[in-house]
Amino acid sequence: MSCSRRDLLKNTFKTTLAATLPLSAFKMLSPAEVKAYTGDSSIRWVFLVDTRKCVGCGLCVKACKNENEIPWDPPISRTWVERYVLMRNGRAHIDSPMAGRDGFTDSKIRENEIPPDQISKGFFVPKLCNQCEKPTCVQVCPVGATYQTQDGIVLVDRTWCIGCGYCIMACPYGMRFFHPVYKVAEKCTFCYHRIKKGMKTACVQNCPFGARRIGNMKNPNDPVTKLIMNERVAVLKDEYGTKPQVYYIGLDTNVR
Repeated sequence: MSCSRRDLLKNTFKTTLAATLPLSAFKMLSPAEVKAYTGDSSIRWVFLVDTRKCVGCGLCVKACKNENEIPWDPPISRTWVERYVLMRNGRAHIDSPMAGRDGFTDSKIRENEIPPDQISKGFFVPKLCNQCEKPTCVQVCPVGATYQTQDGIVLVDRTWCIGCGYCIMACPYGMRFFHPVYKVAEKCTFCYHRIKKGMKTACVQNCPFGARRIGNMKNPNDPVTKLIMNERVAVLKDEYGTKPQVYYIGLDTNVR
């Protein structure tokens, strides 16, 4: 990998500083070390998805792309919607064309015509970064570009990301991708720039059916917290031990 001007400036700065100060005088901090303790400790952001309300309209995906500068046409997105069609013979057909951006108007799934009389059940499942309590992407980032704030959100510092792809490989949920313009690892951030100001995430604000909600798990009076504590909720791939903080109501066992 060739050394960019950004990398050269970083390394030059570190070398110069190390040469002018005794080792005991400082500790060079990575972005992870500097930023991990920012945020509000009285907040733990969590997300709630009610699959019973999702109709696969794609408005959430459109809103996310527009809000977070994600290119429109490449099949990449910080959030997406999957369509599940369960057959009477036990088979399951799953697709997410263009991340579900344009909705699901075609009866074909992956060019296969699905006979309506053989369908047992159909539903939609929105997916996004799980903002894990124990994020594997943070653990494997060699430069501290991926870090976790005190209020639980995992962020990416574009100025430090070297595009090694370790975080993409480490995420068991397939939530990360390379940004084709910025050439860095990308992911959903729960629209951190919005929720810090008391606003809703772009996807929550644009969901006309209330299938998506965000809340503060540390506030027992938060409506989202009450639902999570009192409804039958599930998380994706709990067996990985990352403690995902995106909760689902009505999650079918066929969802991967």
